[in-house]
Amino acid sequence: MNAIPDAARIVRTVRGMAASDGAGVKLTRVIGTAQLPDLDPFLMLDEFGTDRAEDYLAGFPDHPHRGFETVTYMLDGRMRHKDNHGNEGLLVPGSVQWMTAGRGLVHSEMPEQEAGRMRGFQLWINLPAKDKMTAPKYQEFAPDGLPVVAPAAGVSVKLIAGTVDGVSGPIAQPATDPVYLDITLQAGTAWSYRLPDGHNAFAYVYEGGLDVGEGEDARPLAQQELAVLGGGARLQLQAGDAETRLILVAGRPLREPVARHGPFVMNTREELMQAFVDFQQGRF
Repeated sequence: MNAIPDAARIVRTVRGMAASDGAGVKLTRVIGTAQLPDLDPFLMLDEFGTDRAEDYLAGFPDHPHRGFETVTYMLDGRMRHKDNHGNEGLLVPGSVQWMTAGRGLVHSEMPEQEAGRMRGFQLWINLPAKDKMTAPKYQEFAPDGLPVVAPAAGVSVKLIAGTVDGVSGPIAQPATDPVYLDITLQAGTAWSYRLPDGHNAFAYVYEGGLDVGEGEDARPLAQQELAVLGGGARLQLQAGDAETRLILVAGRPLREPVARHGPFVMNTREELMQAFVDFQQGRF
């Protein structure tokens, strides 16, 4: 049987790898590993989730960024953000921070709790060459600033970016036109969503499990698995026998050369070297 026209399907699945970042925070790196170095325009995806305070208490002390964006989405816990331009904010459960590092900043992300669960995601999104040296900026939204829609029975979608049933998430980024949805499917329920044409997309399950795709192309996706999506634009999700939660993320690929090292992502090696010089000379 031939593939169903216009149906999205799983091209490959990837499991995250245990990693450590900041001052020793334990996390799972899903994009940004040897098996999936990137998925243009996405450079990295980390999931952090633990009940053990010793896994997160050291936090992420001062560190620089240049040339890309970071998106931090908190599910549980409280994290305080500060940068060297005087910006400060508190991320609480259900909130999101979309930070455009642009030409550079130095910031810290430190837990504002000494016990309890800390859970969420950080996604790195590349900026096009023309925007890499833009002024740093933030788009921050409390939980009540993120709309939630119920597009089908037993289905709930929180919108960070993108549009569902005429309702749009608050984040805007013309360069990559992103979609970022947090989807909850009750056991046995299904939902179909149309991905933007030409975008690269992935789904990552953080609770439960589901089938992705239609007919003979449907494939299972388990908890803590990422699916790189391909084929058509019509994405069919079918939950299994337990409530399932996943993030669905898509973005327009930039198709530009990437020169990256640590917290700097530029287009050429020369720009990368300049980023190190500028940071060392206090120009961020």
